[in-house]
Amino acid sequence: MAGDGVSAARDWFEREAAGAPEALRARAAGFLEDREPGADVAEDLAAAATAALAAALARRGDRSAALDLLAADALVTLALKARAVERPGALAAFAAALGGVGKAGR
Repeated sequence: MAGDGVSAARDWFEREAAGAPEALRARAAGFLEDREPGADVAEDLAAAATAALAAALARRGDRSAALDLLAADALVTLALKARAVERPGALAAFAAALGGVGKAGR
């Protein structure tokens, strides 16, 4: 079940997001916990970012979507940072792949 145990992505997220506001950290962590952990920290963070963006787009125009949008931004930023740390040579391709996320919702 998603959220069981501590994934590498969740552990990495907790370290990197330590200074963020509590509400933002909790919301972003919720999207991360809703996913089955994989073997790639950056991919897990990116998947959580995609889920957060989908949640924000589902409530477009509603002020309550703001926290989901901020969570998506934080998670994609952390995903890019994780990729840069883990596999710097793959950062450009990873960023390009993330660039298409959310375009269908425009």
